[in-house]
Amino acid sequence: MKKCVLIINPESGKKKKITTYQDFYDILRKYGYEGDIIFTKAKGDAEKIIQTIDSATDLVISGGGDGTLNEIVTGNLKREKTLTIAPLPLGSTNDVGNMYGLNRSVYENLEILLQGNSKKVDICYLNEAPFVYVACLGDYIDMAYATPRSLKKKYGKVAYILYGIKQLRNKINQYRIRYTIDNETREGVYSFIFVSNSSRIAGQPDVYYDVKLDDCQFEVALAKVKNKKEMLKMLVLVSTIDVKDIPGIEYYQTDNLELEFLDKPKTSWCIDGEEYPATTTKFQFRVEQNMKMQVPKETAKTLFKKS
Repeated sequence: MKKCVLIINPESGKKKKITTYQDFYDILRKYGYEGDIIFTKAKGDAEKIIQTIDSATDLVISGGGDGTLNEIVTGNLKREKTLTIAPLPLGSTNDVGNMYGLNRSVYENLEILLQGNSKKVDICYLNEAPFVYVACLGDYIDMAYATPRSLKKKYGKVAYILYGIKQLRNKINQYRIRYTIDNETREGVYSFIFVSNSSRIAGQPDVYYDVKLDDCQFEVALAKVKNKKEMLKMLVLVSTIDVKDIPGIEYYQTDNLELEFLDKPKTSWCIDGEEYPATTTKFQFRVEQNMKMQVPKETAKTLFKKS
């Protein structure tokens, strides 16, 4: 039999309806896997756990939110031989899982993954920190990591709205940045920065209409927003048209980005929903294709170039 390890974060998001973990073992056996389940106990555990897993393991499933998946990917990339990863969404937002079409019950999602295809996937880096789907900076973005866990467990996605309402009285900060893309250097004043490899960001689907997860490129969106009225207008447009067509947003698709803040940021970067505090004002982004993800068969047809 093939070998599968589930790394589960029991504290992820709003509690999913899991009647018994015995059902997990039964589903694994149904698809020819011998399985182990390992639970995390604290932040950072998932990154450590995957580094200790037997290299003969055929599949590692990340049971948690986007932050748990990031931990597992980060630890995986520190291994001498990387393992194939699959995301089983158990968090509040689950942008990666939803992008892959995993929006059914936990058990259905597990079966879909076990029947899926293993694909080489682009992994982006902010300096030396890997991220699976997005690195972003700007006001209100801290909702992803600053919203109290107790609220997320109780209210799920609504918790972010509740926290966000509290922050609405804050003004929108703008930053002067100098950036180089494809050997061309520019300067400008921006309020939001998004570097992503995803069609879905912050719970919003179809932010980009033509994203491929194995093209060795990532998407860059630099937004010029002066006040909350402009921000709300831009959010409405994001839900109706492609980001690259929205006035006030500069869009690029590239495999390299160097960015320097000429004004020190007042907030931290957010990587895959978690805070990335930095002591520098200079950042380099790149993309590598150094691991595999197991994804639903339908996703493999639409989000990947290579069959």
